[in-house]
Amino acid sequence: MNRFALGQYQVDYEARIDWDQLRTNKINRVCAAMKEAGLPALFLWRDENVRYLTNLRIIMLQFRASTTYGVFLHQDGDLVLFLSSGELVRAQHRMPWIKQFEPIPIMDEHGMVAEVVKNKVLPVFQKYGVEEARVGMDMMTTQQMAAYQYTLPRVEWADGATVMQSVRMIKNDQEIMILEEATAIADAVTQTAIDTVRPGIREFDVAAEAMRTLFQYGGEFAHLASPFVASGERMSPPTRFPTDKIIRYGDIVFIDIGAAWNGYFGDVGRSIICGRPSSKQKRIYRAVYEAQQAGISAMNPGRKISEVAAVYHQIADKYDLADHFINLFIGHGIGAAPAEPPFVGETQSGSSDYTLQSGMVFAMEPLIHVDGTRGGGGVRLEDMILITKDGPHLMSRAPYDDRLLD
Repeated sequence: MNRFALGQYQVDYEARIDWDQLRTNKINRVCAAMKEAGLPALFLWRDENVRYLTNLRIIMLQFRASTTYGVFLHQDGDLVLFLSSGELVRAQHRMPWIKQFEPIPIMDEHGMVAEVVKNKVLPVFQKYGVEEARVGMDMMTTQQMAAYQYTLPRVEWADGATVMQSVRMIKNDQEIMILEEATAIADAVTQTAIDTVRPGIREFDVAAEAMRTLFQYGGEFAHLASPFVASGERMSPPTRFPTDKIIRYGDIVFIDIGAAWNGYFGDVGRSIICGRPSSKQKRIYRAVYEAQQAGISAMNPGRKISEVAAVYHQIADKYDLADHFINLFIGHGIGAAPAEPPFVGETQSGSSDYTLQSGMVFAMEPLIHVDGTRGGGGVRLEDMILITKDGPHLMSRAPYDDRLLD
């Protein structure tokens, strides 16, 4: 299997991604998981699950998850796509693999939600004989829940989100090819941002140039809705969006923008110095860098993610910085969603301690910040890691800053 990004086009001189085969494979994997979970149907509304099953690319409206696009999947593999009426004609013309489309409004008003459930959802459930069955759901609003309970009172709603997460967690070879390409674009975006940094330019300006590269290379959008560019004291503690702050000589500048390509995310982050670093900044950077290298090396199949997190903390402790991690996970799964289980080093309770398996992909992103540091004392390095039977494979290639390591 290729362990690099081949390119973004369909070409006649080599085999790349077979989109029809991949689509069929994903549906078959989900159907198998549904049978194992005792679910004759799934009714899904999270953006990543709709994209994963249908390949629907849409206009993305902020704050509209679960109200605009949904998919019904029967255990036999049949799909019904619920989509904004504004997308209907294009989807009908361009998506021949979907046999039934149901146009809907934004499901954010009680009366319209009730009408959609009665006139569009109920007939689909009746057609497939699941109006009294156990159906997996991943997300719903209270308005949707009330309409489902009223119109489909005999449906037993079950956890469909975990079923989807379990399938999406292990990537097949073609998904990995997509992720390699998304990571290559994310590297290019990061490099543009690095090259743009100089004293006197603003965080906004760095983000703007990077986003230009993202779209030049066919990226759909960034890993984050708002690109993360933070400089100097804005990285300790982190301000996780770009501002009008002017980047100054001696500032550490953090860049985390990433890229989505054909429904999968690449997530790459780098901290660099604008000018010359202080000894304190170099110490913080060295701690994060060494923790990242040791942590990635520990990511072998069969190990628990808690063991990997412990490696990061051990290195940070060597520099007396273990208490300076951001109050967040150290790494996260990535694929059709920009962040998904497993979460490595999650600081909140309830997170599962997964065993690493071949086919898992992670974005590992340790962040240590020391407040009160002139020019900023916050450093994060983020890399994309594929777990293989032979150990970790580093997908990202954006350069580290040697000036902070000498």
